[in-house]
Amino acid sequence: MGELPHRPLGASGISVSCLSLGSWRTYERIPREDGLAVMRAARESGIDFLDDARYNDETGEAPMPTGHSEVVFGELFRATRWARDEVTVANKLWWEFWPDQSAADELDASLGRMGLDHVDLIYTEPPPRGLELPELVEQVTALISDGKARAWGLLNWTPAQIEWGTKVADSLGMPAPCAAQLPYSLVRRDWVEDPNQVDALRDAGASVVASYTLAGGTLTGKYAAGESGRMADSRDDPDWQHAFKTGDELRKFADERGQSPAALALVFALANPLVASVLFGATRPQQIAQNLEAIDLLNEMSGEDLTALRQLGTRH
Repeated sequence: MGELPHRPLGASGISVSCLSLGSWRTYERIPREDGLAVMRAARESGIDFLDDARYNDETGEAPMPTGHSEVVFGELFRATRWARDEVTVANKLWWEFWPDQSAADELDASLGRMGLDHVDLIYTEPPPRGLELPELVEQVTALISDGKARAWGLLNWTPAQIEWGTKVADSLGMPAPCAAQLPYSLVRRDWVEDPNQVDALRDAGASVVASYTLAGGTLTGKYAAGESGRMADSRDDPDWQHAFKTGDELRKFADERGQSPAALALVFALANPLVASVLFGATRPQQIAQNLEAIDLLNEMSGEDLTALRQLGTRH
């Protein structure tokens, strides 16, 4: 494979690798050397879009109740010797402590834990109860004016919220959101493909950062092959039947072509022109190498093959 393709992140002027590395429930759960190996493999592959986020400790061993994930991310980032201006770092505003913490307060705390002076992209969840959307947009866009972020994006916003948020930003003379992180997979398409969502994103000039593209691992093919995993106990759960059946179809589709189910699942998202990057997590360097196969597959697959891929999961 040649150089990893980059795509524009909406109208922000930022270009990002079409694959991005997340850190959700990852680095504090694995040995430091494994986390460092993953980060180095990402850097060597050309991935330069990193997604971090604060969340509560689930191990019972962290030195702080929330945000230790950011501390570990920052330590690994520095150990990888990544030049700060060569990478796009994203983080999220959860508004968990609003109104005691403003957007600036929440981001300042995250920056302190990561050991960074700014993020390139700050996502925001929809406003919590009691916070009007215009005030949220004003607080978030002020982070750009203050040099704490270069651009802002949305996390799981509805089309109506995106449309309203874009209008508010315009009325403030501030940039519109440049990205929306949304779940997008063969199993879950509505967040991105709903016509109202497509219109809202295009009017905002925002790209999609596709998340949960492997549907909790059900599209990797391992469950169809009888392997174990954290979703194995959900095989008989009615809520997950569609995902597992689609995973079975994808495994058969991949086997017939001698291809990787996981890579094909990523191809599905990458083939959508609205998508700037597909976000995934990894605990081993080999997973990064496997996911990189999606780039070659995307270039090699015919229109007929892409159409057949898109049809998977639509019959049940």
